[in-house]
Amino acid sequence: MPHLERMFARYLLSLALVALSLPAPASARTPQEMVSVSILPGWLDADGTRMAALRFELAPGWKTYWRAPGEAGIPPRFDWRGSRNVAAVEILWPTPQQTTTNGLRTIGYAHDVVLPVRITPARAGQPMSLSGDLEIGVCSDICVPVETEVSLDLPLGAGDRDPRIAAALASRPYSAAEAGVGAVACRVAPVEGGMELSVEIEMARMGAQEMVVVESGDPDLWVAQADTVREGARVSARTKIYHVDGRGFMLDRGALRFTVLSTGDAVDIQGCAGG
Repeated sequence: MPHLERMFARYLLSLALVALSLPAPASARTPQEMVSVSILPGWLDADGTRMAALRFELAPGWKTYWRAPGEAGIPPRFDWRGSRNVAAVEILWPTPQQTTTNGLRTIGYAHDVVLPVRITPARAGQPMSLSGDLEIGVCSDICVPVETEVSLDLPLGAGDRDPRIAAALASRPYSAAEAGVGAVACRVAPVEGGMELSVEIEMARMGAQEMVVVESGDPDLWVAQADTVREGARVSARTKIYHVDGRGFMLDRGALRFTVLSTGDAVDIQGCAGG
């Protein structure tokens, strides 16, 4: 079996092992009993965009995933094509936690979560309707994919600042500039079926259990969970990247995204220079 197929086979096997642990009472739950999703209408910003949010209310003991879910998580998917007068939708992710599901490291939210959403209208000053088809994963002892829909006619008025949305915005990772990040250097080397990426980041320690999450910026590329090492004033990570179809590919260093998670603060870093 080619190397890439082995990697995906191992990933699918981990999901299967998690699913086999399903306890009988959980299997009787409906998706609506695990998680409820609604839209908070939020307020208008000075530039004409609307700051709204998705509110996820999780049943006790259940959690859901961040945009990069970890070893055995289910990545969330959002389809906003049913919306009216909406030119763009941007999710502003609060800092997630490192969690564990059946011994596998995952990244997500262990309690109810508010995801701020910046909505750009196609025609300023006209009514907007936000409508989305969501595919998310929720986990307790097992992980369950859930499909749900949300829809709301957004008010035309400016609206009051919602403290729930404001708190979620305040809990986002620091930017590289805010965290005082120095040089970010990448090295790329070919491996069987893909590439190995190494990155060194000059930055102060922000907490224990540091973990560098690497995102390629290309949905056709699969990124393995990185191995992270702290050495003095530098944190480094190494991972492997493959094309989902097994094809060759070019890696855009400017599109790479590195999120350094820890038990303290988190940092969001965009791009790297050649090392």
